[in-house]
Amino acid sequence: MLEERSRTYFARDAGAPAGWEPDGADFFSPSLMEADLMRRVLPAGEFQAWLRRFLPDLARGEPKSLFEPAQVTDRSDPQIVHLDGLNLSRAWCMRSLAAALPKDDPTRKLLAASADRHAEAALRHVASGDYVGEHWLATYAVYMLQTPAPE
Repeated sequence: MLEERSRTYFARDAGAPAGWEPDGADFFSPSLMEADLMRRVLPAGEFQAWLRRFLPDLARGEPKSLFEPAQVTDRSDPQIVHLDGLNLSRAWCMRSLAAALPKDDPTRKLLAASADRHAEAALRHVASGDYVGEHWLATYAVYMLQTPAPE
């Protein structure tokens, strides 16, 4: 049922407005989460074609806002600190998406490099000393660290 509903809801999606991300308090990327779901649902070739339609500028590293880690200006702010979680969730999604692409696909390398930047931006803040982030960011860090980087 999950596969059928995922296809029904998302298979025809194209041109995701990923440039609108983040909204300032996101802890998940709507576009990358959808892409990671479809990676799990679609066969490899079908997924690759879907991804090119869904995020058509991905191979050019666009939108830039998706490829650059979100900046957290105040880790004691319970909304802004969500951006550390966003960086970690983007990292695990990008790693998974990159691993689903052929080894010679240039998008794979862009996603893997961006995943590394996102992980680096957030991991050092998992134990920041501020409860508003510390009580949940470790879960995201563990999930990200369990998602293997593509070879």
